[in-house]
Amino acid sequence: MSRSVQYASSPLLASRTPVWRSKFVVASIALAFLGLGARAAYIQVVANEFFQKQGEVRFARTLDLPANRGRILDRNGLILASSVPAPSIWAIPEDVDLDKAQTKRLAKLLEMSTTELTKKLSDEDKSFVWLKRQVDDAVAKEIVAMNIKGIYQRKEYKRQYPEGDAAAHVVGFTNIEDLGQEGIELTFNKDLAGRSGSRRVIKDRMGQVVEAVGDQILPVDGRDLQLSIDSKVQFFAYQKLREAVVSNKARAGSVVVLDVQTGEVLALANYPSYSPDKRQNLSGAQLRNRALTDSFEPGSTMKPFVIALALEKGLVAPTTAIQTAPGRMRIGNSTISDSHPQGLLTVNQVVQKSSNVGTVKIAMQMQPRDMWEMYSQVGFGQKPMVPFPGVVSGRLRAYKTWRPIEQATMSYGYGLSTSLFQLAHAYTVFARDGELVPITMLKTDHPIGGVSVISPKHAADMRVMLNMVTGPDGTAPKAQTMGYSVGGKTGTAYKLDGKGYADKKYRGFFVGIAPIENPRVVVAVMIDEPSNGKYFGGDVAAPVFSDTVQQTLRLMGVQPDMNVKPQIVVHPVEESF
Repeated sequence: MSRSVQYASSPLLASRTPVWRSKFVVASIALAFLGLGARAAYIQVVANEFFQKQGEVRFARTLDLPANRGRILDRNGLILASSVPAPSIWAIPEDVDLDKAQTKRLAKLLEMSTTELTKKLSDEDKSFVWLKRQVDDAVAKEIVAMNIKGIYQRKEYKRQYPEGDAAAHVVGFTNIEDLGQEGIELTFNKDLAGRSGSRRVIKDRMGQVVEAVGDQILPVDGRDLQLSIDSKVQFFAYQKLREAVVSNKARAGSVVVLDVQTGEVLALANYPSYSPDKRQNLSGAQLRNRALTDSFEPGSTMKPFVIALALEKGLVAPTTAIQTAPGRMRIGNSTISDSHPQGLLTVNQVVQKSSNVGTVKIAMQMQPRDMWEMYSQVGFGQKPMVPFPGVVSGRLRAYKTWRPIEQATMSYGYGLSTSLFQLAHAYTVFARDGELVPITMLKTDHPIGGVSVISPKHAADMRVMLNMVTGPDGTAPKAQTMGYSVGGKTGTAYKLDGKGYADKKYRGFFVGIAPIENPRVVVAVMIDEPSNGKYFGGDVAAPVFSDTVQQTLRLMGVQPDMNVKPQIVVHPVEESF
């Protein structure tokens, strides 16, 4: 039997509900729906872009498709720098779930500690983290075989440099992002780099990566670059330079080889050097491209330019006699001297024996402006027109500021500064019948014209004098080369130390041309701070010139123009400096 409910007997049910309470409930529900509607409108209309971006951060990503960087080739097509595929390992931390064994194995493959790996994967707020850039293919395949969720690979390229330290200062290197940092890699980075592409990557609701979603922009590979450098000449010059630096216990050295017909740089080497693909713990001394970035007082290598100017102005002839006795002279309160008294010398012999007194007596017959213009015309005090990082212009003060003693010292290479590259370039005037040849680091297939500085006749006269320097009675018989006639000029200069010159710190130079009758190359060598008993340019730099010239001309297919062995004396004439 059911019992009926007596509503009237229940005090709770019998009481009347206030009208405001029901209205409040209805209004609250209405406001809640309005709030939800406003929020939906804000998310989908007003702040749509922000929330769309937040969603993409969590579930979508645009990955770069790296372009294959262009190769750097030598003049014969041999590779100086190229890129090879090198996968990079990345992860989505929130998706990664590793047990202890997997963590240990993965850390070992990535060559890091388990602590370091765990730290990289600990931030689950990140949607992307690099684990290791540019690993070996074998390592990448082992990681793929582990089949770990949340760990992926990206195709990248790693730069390789087959010529190693021999061509490091020419080629330079790139960073982990494949951007040029030094040398040709930096100078021509835009051409070599190409243009990267891109692709969309998203995760589905199961957390799996879905690739190639939407439009894919393909990368455009960089273009190859062919240099004027001959890798064989470069390697040989570097080897001989290194031997000279080590055997003379020198601080450093540089060598430059130029083709005087085309203006091409066939070799440019420095020691100490470095390996471009193994750059751990590099020092500034190793990275410096000294042939281009270091300037110094060139010493007696400047004398031929003063003599050539005097010939050009008709002040002297090659056979004009110059009295250099007693081996010293006064200008103001300063004394200029030769290493040994030479007595009466012809102009030819002034160059051959590197007489300071003879050179100064010739120079002081000219106005400072004449010498300044000659130096400027051959490129001193001006930045070389080669697109290379860190190239210096050297220092050549305005002629109006020269005092007589400064004009005198500038005639034999003190009071101005230059780089070895500038010095080599200037000597093309003697090799090219008086023309200064434009210089290039890129391959050129044909001879180029130069700017006339002196007459062909006087350039030929200077070649005779430079050839005498390398004879038995000159300052550089060690520059003689088997099978080829050569000519050049030695230089030995004190190094600046604070406000004055160091007593026992020198730079030794030799700059020369070969063959002497029909020159094909200019080679300049500098040895910095030799400390093994010899320091004259004829002793420390000339042998490097000799070996480099012989190998270079042979590789160029230049026929020998001498049938006799060079006559090298044991004790060459010491130059004045």
